[in-house]
Amino acid sequence: MNDLTIREHYEISRRQTLKQLGAGLGGVILSTLLHEEAAAERGIHDLQPRSPMHTPKAKAVIQLFMHGGPSQVDLLDPKPLLNKHSGENPPPTVADDEERTKYLLGTPFKFNKHGESGIEFSDQLPSIAQHADKIAVIRSMYGEHRNHEHSIWLAQTGLIIPGRPTMGAWASYGLGTVNQNLPAYVALPDPAGPSTDGARNWSSGWLPPVYQGTAFRSVGSPVLNLQPTRALVGDTRQRKLDLLRTLNRKHQNRHPQELELDARINNLELAARMQLAATDAVDITRESAATQEAYGLNNSVTQSYGKRCLMARRLVERGVRFVQIMMKSQPWDTHTSNVANTRKCCQETDGPVGALLTDLEQRGLLDSTLVLWGGEFGRTPGAELRGGTAKGNEGRDHHPYGFSVWMAGGGIRGGQTYGATDDFGYRAVENRTKYSDYHATVLHLLGLDHENLVHEHNGRNERLTDVYDAHVIQDLLT
Repeated sequence: MNDLTIREHYEISRRQTLKQLGAGLGGVILSTLLHEEAAAERGIHDLQPRSPMHTPKAKAVIQLFMHGGPSQVDLLDPKPLLNKHSGENPPPTVADDEERTKYLLGTPFKFNKHGESGIEFSDQLPSIAQHADKIAVIRSMYGEHRNHEHSIWLAQTGLIIPGRPTMGAWASYGLGTVNQNLPAYVALPDPAGPSTDGARNWSSGWLPPVYQGTAFRSVGSPVLNLQPTRALVGDTRQRKLDLLRTLNRKHQNRHPQELELDARINNLELAARMQLAATDAVDITRESAATQEAYGLNNSVTQSYGKRCLMARRLVERGVRFVQIMMKSQPWDTHTSNVANTRKCCQETDGPVGALLTDLEQRGLLDSTLVLWGGEFGRTPGAELRGGTAKGNEGRDHHPYGFSVWMAGGGIRGGQTYGATDDFGYRAVENRTKYSDYHATVLHLLGLDHENLVHEHNGRNERLTDVYDAHVIQDLLT
C-alpha cells in the first residue's frame, strides 16, 4: 500500500467528521440519561434505607468536632522531653520551618494512666479518661494545611478545597435512614454563634441536596416554622398533605431529574412528618433529673454542650444516621493564653462527653454508635508570642504535622493508642495517619467501602477518599 492509498483511507470530510462526532455525543448523552434513569429507579436520591456493602459494626455516628484544633501535647500525647526542655530553643529536627513559634513550651497539666489499658490522659479530661478502655487514641494524625478553613474541608470532606460533601452526607447517600420521620443527618450548631465555615460543615456539596445535613436548634423549636400557627380541625391536616403530595408528584413528573426539586419536595414532606417526631426526639424534659444532671444541664458552664450531647443520644436512639455537634467559632484556637483557654474548653465539654459515653453504654447503644472526637489540626509544641505576649501567658499556633484524635464504640477496639509523634510532639513519625485513612475507617465501620461508594460528578467517579491511596486502619477495629 503506497502513501497515497494510506491518505485516502484515513482522510474523511468535514461532514463525515461532524456526523460521527454527533453520533458519539448522542451515545454519551443516551448513556448518561439511561444511567440517571436507572439510578432514579433504584431510588438512590431519597433517604430510604439501603443495604450496606458489608456487615457494619456501627449503625450511627456522633461527631464531636472540636473547632480550632485542641493541643495534643496538653491533652492526649504526653511528652516528658518537651516539659524537660521547656523554654529552650527546639532542636533542628523539630524546628519550626516557618519560624512562627519560638522556644519549646511544656504543659502544666498532669498526665495519668487510666483503665486496665493504662492510656494516659491529661488531668483536664477526667470524665473522658474514665472510658479509657473503650477509646482508641490516634496520636499520629497529620494534615496538609495550616489554615482553619482548608483543614476543616480536609477533615470533613477529604480535600483542602471547598464545596465537597461531608462525611455525614456520604453516610446518608450510602445508607439512607431507618427513620423516615427524621433526617438521616442532623447538625447541632452552637446556639451562641456559628462555627467557622458555617453550614458547609454539613453540606452535601455536589451530591444530590437531599443528603445535606439538617440543622436542629437546641433552644426553642428544633426547626423554625415546624409547627402550624393554628390548629387544624379533624383530618384537615392529613387531607391537605395528601393533596400537596399529589400535586408534588405531578410537578416532579413534568420535571424529571431535577435534583433540587426532588430535595425540596422531600424536605417539605419530611418537615410534615417531623412535626411530631422532631419535637419528641429533642425534648430533653422527658429525661430523668439524674440524666440531665449527669450531662451537666444544671451547670451554666456545661449546660449548652451537655444539652446537645443529650440531644445527639436521643437522635441516634431514634434512627438518625449521623449527628454532628458544633462549637461556636473556633474556641480551641489558643493563639494566646493556651493554658487558660484549653482549660475552659475542657470544662465546657469533658463532662458532657463523658456522660454521653456512659449513657450510650448503659442503653446498649455504644456498640452500634461510633463516637468521633477531634479538630481540624493540633497545636504547636513551641510557644507562640502573639502581640507581645508575656512569658507565662503563651499561646500555641496551628499545627497539622502531628496531632491526636480519638474514636470510641461502633466496632472500635478501645484501650489503645495508635501511632506516635516524635519526642516533642511535632511530627507524626509512627503509623502516620492521613485523613483519607480516617475516612476510610469510618465508612468501613458503617458497612461502606470507600473505593466503591462513588458519585459521578463532572464525568468522574468522586468519592470521600478521592485520589488518595487510603486504607482502613485495621488495628483500630474489634
